Amino acid sequence: MNKILLIIQREYLIRVKKRSFIIMTILGPILMASLMIVPVYLAQMQSGDTKDIAIIDESGIYDNTFRDSENYKYSQLDLPIDEAKDKLPELDYYALLYIPETKVILPENAVVYSNNQITLEVKSHLKGLMEKRIEDLKLKASGIDKETLISTQANINLSTIKLDESGDEEKSFAEVAMAVGFFSALVIYFFIFIFGAQVMRGVIEEKTNRIVEVIVSSVKPFQLMMGKILGIAMVGLTQILLWVILTFGIYTVFTTIYADTLNVKNTQELMMQQQGISSAMGASQEQITEQVSNPQVAKVFEIIGSINFALIIGSFLFFFLFGYLMYSALFAAIGSAVDNETDTQQFMLPVTAPLILAIIVAQFVVQNPEGPLAFWFSIIPFTSPIVMMIRIPFGVPVLDMALAMFLLVAGFIFTTWLAGKIYRTGILMYGKKIDYKELWKWIRHGS
Repeated sequence: MNKILLIIQREYLIRVKKRSFIIMTILGPILMASLMIVPVYLAQMQSGDTKDIAIIDESGIYDNTFRDSENYKYSQLDLPIDEAKDKLPELDYYALLYIPETKVILPENAVVYSNNQITLEVKSHLKGLMEKRIEDLKLKASGIDKETLISTQANINLSTIKLDESGDEEKSFAEVAMAVGFFSALVIYFFIFIFGAQVMRGVIEEKTNRIVEVIVSSVKPFQLMMGKILGIAMVGLTQILLWVILTFGIYTVFTTIYADTLNVKNTQELMMQQQGISSAMGASQEQITEQVSNPQVAKVFEIIGSINFALIIGSFLFFFLFGYLMYSALFAAIGSAVDNETDTQQFMLPVTAPLILAIIVAQFVVQNPEGPLAFWFSIIPFTSPIVMMIRIPFGVPVLDMALAMFLLVAGFIFTTWLAGKIYRTGILMYGKKIDYKELWKWIRHGS
């Protein structure tokens, strides 16, 4: 056991001291925080940018359609279109909207001239105003009162309530459950690939450099394999933990410093939001709503409160850890059986196919998380780390969860035993092309 701990320590310290680990640990939170910060900041900057647009309406239909707003300012030009196009660079307009006179009653075609490519937002804005005007005129021509038509439109607010076995009610949000499940599953998917490949490359590197010949003189091959797998697992958990802490820290610091720029009303409201987030797991929905007067903020807290963070985080750590351990054992076996990464391709497909299949099946699982497809793929060890994380936010029976965990641990033990038989033979074999027939011999004889 002491030898395995020494190998774990060696594998862990070697990787956390690498420049690539330090850079990715810093860049990862910055990139993830940017996904939340940059869109808000850009939208804030864009909101203060007023675009001047010139209008030439030969049809006369769109009078009083284009009205100045916070982001758009319109000017009517009394010039021929050819002259206006020639003078466009001098007039200093963002764009020129030309609506030609047509023989039809309602003109539905127009042209936008600009010195530079206009944005999709501006095009959609102008198109929307024109379409609204044409719709109003068509309604008027048909003798339909617009206000009456608007009054007939319905906006249904459909809430979903889950009833547990004791009859207690709990508000749920299918969209949030789907997002949380997909995000957790994708993180597990990518990290298994990333850190599993590190195990395989590490084994190949030690084997090709003949370092392993010195190491196995002091430790058993199985101890070496387990030490390498567990050491890299600790590296992965360390990086995930640092990413979560640093991302939350960066986002909190940014929103605090630039509270005024981001239109946060005051420090008290910001503290109230943070208090609501921190207590969302323990407070009831009524308490959260009473604490926050802004309905939109209250809605956010209600959504956050519907997420069982303890269950999601605990399940994520379990399925990530044992899913990684199971697949890493297979990756280590592949690395021990070949002399270079090129030769690994023939063995990679059978190992990675279940992971890829799980991602494909995930889109069907969210549509029917209680169906037979979701059940079987969530308990099969090779697909359960991904599919079960899709199901958990929707609610999973305790028996299904316990069965999936038991089979995943059993799958880890089995694959480790299987990989150990391949590893102890292949780690000291050089210069021979290995096929599946040869691997079967190693598994049968175990030496």
